[in-house]
Order: sequence, then structure tokens, then C-alpha cells
Amino acid sequence: MVKAVVGANWGDEGKGKITDTLADQADVVIRFQGGANAGHTIVNDYGKFALHTMPSGVFHQNIMNIIGNGVAFDITKFMKELNEVTSKGVPMPQIMISDRVQVMMPYHVLFDTLEEARLAGKSFGSTKSGIAPFYSDKFAKIGWQINEFFQDDEVIKEKIARIAEIKDVILVNLYHADPIDQEALFNQIVDWREQVKPYVGNVSLYLDNAIKEGKTILLEGQLGTMKDPDHGIYPMVTSSSPLAAYGAIGAGIPPYEIKQIVTVSKAYSSAVGAGAFVSELFGDEAEELRRRGGDGGEYGATTGRPRRVGWYDCVASKYGCRLQGTTDVAFTVLDVLGYLDEIPVCVGYDIDGEVTTEFPVTHLLEKAKPVFKTLPGWKCDIRGIKNYEDLPEKCRNYIEFIEDQIGYPITMVSNGPARTDIIYRKSKFSK
Repeated sequence: MVKAVVGANWGDEGKGKITDTLADQADVVIRFQGGANAGHTIVNDYGKFALHTMPSGVFHQNIMNIIGNGVAFDITKFMKELNEVTSKGVPMPQIMISDRVQVMMPYHVLFDTLEEARLAGKSFGSTKSGIAPFYSDKFAKIGWQINEFFQDDEVIKEKIARIAEIKDVILVNLYHADPIDQEALFNQIVDWREQVKPYVGNVSLYLDNAIKEGKTILLEGQLGTMKDPDHGIYPMVTSSSPLAAYGAIGAGIPPYEIKQIVTVSKAYSSAVGAGAFVSELFGDEAEELRRRGGDGGEYGATTGRPRRVGWYDCVASKYGCRLQGTTDVAFTVLDVLGYLDEIPVCVGYDIDGEVTTEFPVTHLLEKAKPVFKTLPGWKCDIRGIKNYEDLPEKCRNYIEFIEDQIGYPITMVSNGPARTDIIYRKSKFSK
């Protein structure tokens, strides 16, 4: 059975913990898109980890952890992560890297950094991890599939020269930077291919056999619906699709094999980067939520940047769940809200005097003002509670109100950072 764990919102929803939790019953965990521009924070018996490239199943020795072909694969960051994890006492995980995955090159990161600087105040809020230039090259057919590193050296050098001919024009004339050092780039490729050689394999064939053998496969998404380049807050989006549907492409499996889609949504809203964010908070109220939020505060797992925070947005979440094809909602960091007397929830958008509960296109979204419904807070610590019925009534009312608004079943509630801080519940929306 294939399950997907994806984000409903702007990313940073807590997908890493949910994947790590579900991995207890999985045989394979696969990252199917995105790169090292966002991270998953996981707390377990080994400690606290921020994973950026490796799948969240690396803490389970019985799991095959796969980097799918849809990933923007940063080899240097991957090897660093692997070393960091094993240096903290985690046994060496099983790893397979798709022989069709494309590699993040040094000049992708350089172009990303130079372009953000050139755009200055009109930039896209990039993490400068090379993501947009990487995917641009992939679809312009001048990217590097990892299998190309294992060709004859002269073939590799010829491709380097061909790419440098294009890139140097922009580097020199637009950015006034140095041209690509072709010899250094070749030496980097040689070094990389030796590092990854033990892990490269035919992932789609492996997954085909795993499906036939009845194994449980988890597709692990990065970011969330609002960052999808087609259905998100374009142009303030990422460059690969974080939708569960893309999991079939980014992993190399038939789409009909995805049977369960667990869509993760925070009990409040947060976002890293620029773009429309209707329920956003500012000032002292925002700082208080940011300080208390997440696990150690709302700061990017990759960038360390303070995350923008806001109240729960039912309009965005309903849309996000619909686009994901949600079968189950995992509702995370609910414990954070225990300090509040009252909790506003965004239930609609006022756009030019008309209220809508449907998520609009970007130019209308930028005009939207939040319409709030305020619910009473439960004013206590809910960590450690294992049964849904044992949650305070006002806390259950908050969950059920949001579930009614979004129309998708909340079947998992996370009330703390640890793997064991999960409450399972039956929903009236469950099929």
C-alpha cells in the first residue's frame, strides 16, 4: 500500500514528525520532490534532528529510504546530513538514490544568490538553495541526471563546456561575476560520483517489486499546497509540485497505487518566505505565538529565519486539502495554543466587500481581509494526553469546529513534539 504525507498549507506543518510516526508500519519512505530548501524537524530517542534531504525514515533500521527522481538532489548536503545523523548514534540507514534523480550543481546555488540580490526588494524570498535555477535547467534539458556522472570523463567535460557557454554569458554580462571554472566543476563531479556510487539504483523497478510484494510505502512531500507552482500563491511558490499527485511522477509509480493521503495542517498558521498570508499576525501577538510555537519556536529548519505566523486559516486549508486529495488530516502542534484565552479562526475572506470561503487566485488573494470566528481557549497543557475524549472540551470543540469548516476528517492530533505525542480519533467525515 502506498501512502502520501503532504502539506495543506505553506509548508512547515510538521510533516517530518507524522512521517516518522507512520514509518513504524512502513517498509519504504521516499522523498519525491523538492530540495534542501526546507526541512523536517524530528524529535526521537536519538535526539532532535532537522532533515533537509534525507527521508524521515532514516531512524528506522528496517526501512529503505529513497531519494526519488523528482528531488533536487544536493549531494554535499546529503552527505553532511548522513554523517551528522550517524555521528549521533543512529545506525547507518538503508538508502537508495534514484539513478534518474537530477543533481543540484554549484552554479545553481550561485545563480539563485545572484538573482535574489539583483531583484533586491522585489525578490521571491528564496532560501538561495538553487531550487529555481535547478528546475529551470531540468526543464530546459540542460540538467544533470546522476547517471551521467558515470559516463566517460571526456563526455562529462564536453557537457560542462556546453553548459558553461550558456551560463557564462549571463554570469559575466548580467551579474558581472566570474565565469564557471570548468576544471573545478569536473573535479567536483568526480568526487561526488565516488561518494554516491554505493547508493545509486533503479528506484522505479525497486518500488514496482515492493508494491507487488505488498509492502507499505510512504511518499514524503516537502512544503505544502500554497507553494505549488500551479495551484499555490504564484509567483511566491516553489519550483516543484508538493501535491500528492506528483508523488507518482517523482517516485516512479502508477498514480492509482496511492491509496491514502495524509495531509498535515498546523493548529495555527505559519509560513517562511514572501507571498500572500491572509490570517497573518504582527507585533507582540505574533512574537508570542512565534516564541511558543513549533518545537523551540517558529524558525525555519533550514534557514533559521523567523517564520511568519497567523491564526488558523480554514479557507486556505480547505483548498489545500482538496488539491491534495486528502483522506486524512493530521492536525499538529495543538498543544502550543494552550496559553490563549480566546483563539480566532479565519473562516472567510472579505474581498472588495464580498465574503468568500473559496480560495481565490493570487491577485484577488492580495486584496483579501480575514473574517474571524473567535473560540474560547482551554487554558491548560494538553501534552501527555493519549485519548481524544480526555482532551478538554473546549479543545475538542476547536478541533471539531475546524474539521466542519474544512470538510475533511481530522484523524490524527499531535499534542507535543515527540513521536509518541499523537492522539488518534474517529471522524464523522471518515469513509
